[in-house]
Amino acid sequence: MLDIKQIRDDPEPFREGLARRNLGHAVDELLAADERRRSLTARVEELRAEQNRASKAIGGAQGDDKQVLIDEVAKVSAELKALEPELADAEASLAALLAATPNVPHHSAPDGFTDDDAVEVRRNHDEPPSFDFEVLDHLALGELLGVLDVERAARTSGSRFAYLLGDIVLLQFALVRSAMDILVQEGFTPVIPPVLVREEAMYGTGFLPADQVNIYRTDEDELYLVGTAEVPLAALHMGEILEQGDLPLRYAGYSTCFRREAGTYGKDLGGLFRVHQFDKVEMFSFTTPEASWDEHEFLVSVEEKILGKLELPYRVVNIAAGDLGGSAAKKYDIEGWLPGQQKYRELTSCSNTTDYQARRLQTRVRRPDGKLETVHTLNGTATAIGRTLIAILENHQQADGSVVVPEHLWQYLPERARILTPKVHAEA
Repeated sequence: MLDIKQIRDDPEPFREGLARRNLGHAVDELLAADERRRSLTARVEELRAEQNRASKAIGGAQGDDKQVLIDEVAKVSAELKALEPELADAEASLAALLAATPNVPHHSAPDGFTDDDAVEVRRNHDEPPSFDFEVLDHLALGELLGVLDVERAARTSGSRFAYLLGDIVLLQFALVRSAMDILVQEGFTPVIPPVLVREEAMYGTGFLPADQVNIYRTDEDELYLVGTAEVPLAALHMGEILEQGDLPLRYAGYSTCFRREAGTYGKDLGGLFRVHQFDKVEMFSFTTPEASWDEHEFLVSVEEKILGKLELPYRVVNIAAGDLGGSAAKKYDIEGWLPGQQKYRELTSCSNTTDYQARRLQTRVRRPDGKLETVHTLNGTATAIGRTLIAILENHQQADGSVVVPEHLWQYLPERARILTPKVHAEA
């Protein structure tokens, strides 16, 4: 969440930044709510001090003086009784406004509000590959290879689910192992985090209240299924004070993720691109404010290193300010070329959330001089398994319907799984 003191001291940068999200008015609303809270707080504190002074004086007073003091305490108590609920309401109103207000976009995030407003930063191929045969999308390839079954998954669980079968399962774990090996080399600590979390973790990372419609919740236990390992990794140091000498702290979390995909009716139906359940390796970093922008570039470079091993055409784009997630000040997406769709689509993302999440999570760093300061947090997708499988199937397909797995992954696979071949159906 934003720091109301910083907004109060210098509101204009916040007003200008949030205007890029069409939320310039939010600053005035926050300042008005803050002024109401501060005014009520000052009056309540004044009345409590007066109440304490008069109460102490009653003990030594006699006669009319004592009665005057008693009447004074009664009057002050009555006003306090009326104002304290108002103060609680003012505090709750300010907290709700702050919780609903997104982060301020970094000046290097381009203007705009849609995917089309993202700015391409670089690409690893001048042009996507061409094929001299009819290209199949991943759904057709998955059926041909006998490794993907969405019809039975729909019967079992409904739409936007899939069964992965056979050697593609081994390919999934090869992707996980490849990503983890690279991440460990880069100094990340591997983590398998819980995927059911309390409300505090969802709130702390900014997914509540902003993205509530896309979150699965278990009512009986009041736990939430995470849509990314970012949530439990961020909460790993919730309420803690970290030592500056220990930063950056870098974690690589492997988890299953769950998203309701509300608002995407009719988009990317069938296959693996937009599903309710998927697996992902997520990077998460805690660092100092002065190091976070270099850390952002580092995380993107790691994403590119992982993707580069898979011989996939991709481009890096800088997401427009109005299209950022609520917690992000800046986000890069890496979009892979999908021949089946004839377009670049998001495979990974990488965000600097500055101090927005850490302030909500109350995670701070102790400086060498003993001063405490809110840390910066960053997150990035090391590999989104389902979408990466799509890119591998479609980009490495052959004329006979087989798929040659990128050679880098062979070290993690039995020989039979290095080339996925069409399933042979016995004739009746």
